[in-house]
Amino acid sequence: MLPLSPAIGLMLVFLAGPIIYCVYAAFTNMALTGTGAANVKFVGLDNFRKAFSSGAFTNSIWLTLVFTLISAIIGQNTLGLGLALLMRRSTKPVRNFVGTAVIGAWVLPEVVAAYLLSAFFNDDGTLNVMLHAVGLPGQDWLYGAPIIAVSLANIWRGTAFSMLVYSAALSEIPKEIEESAEMDGAGGWRRLLFVTLPMITRAVMTNLMLITLQTLSVFGLIYAMTRGGPGTKSQTLPLYMYEQAFSFSQIGYGTAIALVMLAIGAVFSLIYLRGLNSEAA
Repeated sequence: MLPLSPAIGLMLVFLAGPIIYCVYAAFTNMALTGTGAANVKFVGLDNFRKAFSSGAFTNSIWLTLVFTLISAIIGQNTLGLGLALLMRRSTKPVRNFVGTAVIGAWVLPEVVAAYLLSAFFNDDGTLNVMLHAVGLPGQDWLYGAPIIAVSLANIWRGTAFSMLVYSAALSEIPKEIEESAEMDGAGGWRRLLFVTLPMITRAVMTNLMLITLQTLSVFGLIYAMTRGGPGTKSQTLPLYMYEQAFSFSQIGYGTAIALVMLAIGAVFSLIYLRGLNSEAA
């Protein structure tokens, strides 16, 4: 126990300490300016009542769930699995090209990725140029469908993680099992549904948990692309929390929103952990 004491002390100071302080701040009127800065008072559940009675807050929860569903649970997860399957059965040049392209998007700084995707989805951007080239109408995606634009941007940037997780999981499947299923007459889709996926269920649940938690906290990408706009059409919970805490100086209210985000992440984690435990059983 004694050799672990320094590590435990550091965790208490730098991990548990800030969490405890945030819980405390969420139940106060703490602010950067005004009376809340000079005279911090305990306000009980007032910050949470204010949040759940606010249309902007409920809108940000809805947009956060939509963003997470589209970009993580559907987008990154499905595309990552598809790319992993493609790379498993493709030639080495194809694997090298796909791996370089996908991982290259992942390692780009978030602000750089946001700038590139803003140019792509702009009214005069690459996407509309391609749509016009095939006779389809374009639109200003960042204005007309901002939550879709930032979701696609997050898919583009984050799919590499899912691809790597699934590539590692697929490499552990004995080829003899798939060859036996093929000899028994199972087609590609049947092998995927009844052989491959059941054997990588733990990897699926782990990947879903990790990318969901990461996506729930995405801030820089959305802020750099749309700043939560136009209006509040792409203002997810992290952006709403930032606005309340730092633009409006309401630290107590902002940390209360952060605790709600923590609770949402905990719910998702419990769902995925239950799936992992049921698989282990």
